[in-house]
Amino acid sequence: MQQRAINVILTGVTGTALAGMLVAGVAAASDDSAPSEQYMSQEAANTGQHKDAQKGSDKGSGKGDSASDRKREKKDSRVLLSGTTTASYFWDDGSGVNGDTGAPAGGKPMQKGLFASPSWPMHTKVKVSYNGRSVTGFVGDRGPGRPSHKGVMLDLDTYTFRYLLDGEKPKSKYNAGGGEGHLKGIKWEVIKWGPGAGKKGKPRPFGS
Repeated sequence: MQQRAINVILTGVTGTALAGMLVAGVAAASDDSAPSEQYMSQEAANTGQHKDAQKGSDKGSGKGDSASDRKREKKDSRVLLSGTTTASYFWDDGSGVNGDTGAPAGGKPMQKGLFASPSWPMHTKVKVSYNGRSVTGFVGDRGPGRPSHKGVMLDLDTYTFRYLLDGEKPKSKYNAGGGEGHLKGIKWEVIKWGPGAGKKGKPRPFGS
């Protein structure tokens, strides 16, 4: 009897202690998990703040403008050669009007944006500017002839010539109108050398 009573008492004590230990273990596990979740939340907040700070830094450093800078640099790098000259005008469509000599030498029909150069390769892409206006065209013929030896290094089609002069249209294809026969100080920029016959570099007088 005494032995059984002792076993019962020990068993009761042991069960109570075991239950207490289990409860303490659960509480301890609960307490341990709380700091971990809090730490993870803090880390997420810190990461977000870091990203926001990085965005602000990129914006302040001008990284957002790098694409436009590269585009601007690429645009500027397109100009291969530039200068100024005096330009005359012509329209040579092979009709025989004003003593023209036939279709343009470059093989393309006379048109707005077709220029004549005494030396540049045919189909060279050229931008001409004057009085705040500009036109981009190509070398499609040879000329001027003798005037090129006096510094007139470009012949412009009548439409381009009159547009640069005052923004208007020519009186006719063969007469630019406006009372001007030459444009002095016109700016030219070579954008791309053409594959046709001719010489690269600064314009040279006809036949030289």
